[in-house]
Amino acid sequence: MVRLWVANTDHDWFDFLATEPGIDEVNFWQPSGSTNFSAIQPGELFLFRLKSPRNAIGGYGVFSHASNIPISLAWEAFGTRNGARTLAELRERVGRLRNVAGDPHADYAIGCRIVVQPVFLPQALWIPQPRSWASSIVVGKTFSTADEEGRALWEQVMDAGQIQARMEPGLAALPQARYGEPTLVTPRLGQGAFRISVTDAYGRACAVSGGRVLPALDAAHIKPYSIGGGHEVSNGILMRRDIHSVFDAGYVTVDEEYRFVVSKRVQTDFNNGNEYRRLHGQQIQLPASPANRPSRDALRWHNAEKFRE
Repeated sequence: MVRLWVANTDHDWFDFLATEPGIDEVNFWQPSGSTNFSAIQPGELFLFRLKSPRNAIGGYGVFSHASNIPISLAWEAFGTRNGARTLAELRERVGRLRNVAGDPHADYAIGCRIVVQPVFLPQALWIPQPRSWASSIVVGKTFSTADEEGRALWEQVMDAGQIQARMEPGLAALPQARYGEPTLVTPRLGQGAFRISVTDAYGRACAVSGGRVLPALDAAHIKPYSIGGGHEVSNGILMRRDIHSVFDAGYVTVDEEYRFVVSKRVQTDFNNGNEYRRLHGQQIQLPASPANRPSRDALRWHNAEKFRE
């Protein structure tokens, strides 16, 4: 059994993203950052139901993660994949829906529903909205493949995706069989989803220093994406930006026992580095979920290939 979330979708957001090539993730934002989203779990389907007068499902993707974050961080993480050309435009849209003036300096929280592997269907493949859909629905509605209507909706999504994949070379359909039992899809995280997922996994605190100033924190890849490291949370550690920089440069590392290790080269190369050397040997703070903790294979790689003894 798989659930599908049918979300009321803004026309401007949809139309802008539908014309953008090569999108691997989008931020389906909500103007309020005070609501936790739990309608579906990661790996279930998130459907874009276009508002009146279109009243049809124009696309879909795989739900990855939900968070409430400052609008500035949402822009840093996703940029135009927020469905806006500029941060100013995003602020204006959010402000309009919040019924407040678009203060260019306000850094209020917005709700982020991160959807990966998004598909924007051509109008000929739009899917009729479910029969049970009511005009009174404001945000969205959950359907289940355990029910006849939900199963039919899932099959329509699979059909539309397969047709579009044949129409557009290079576009991959979701790895589901049309008549097979619906199953969760493993989300393939993009850079933005990686950043927000790692940030939340570490409780929005630097794993090394404990610092909680969000603009100063970065999601560091243990093994860089450019040489085969993935965007999995287990290939990331939340670090203060300066620590991230010296980690990438190999002057610090994290060993297999999750201890922060500082190279002697910090002192010999720079005649400095006390702010890092005082942290040497301490345990880093780990995510609550074992699945999100740093991969020991990735740490071994960093120790052997990046760390300057």
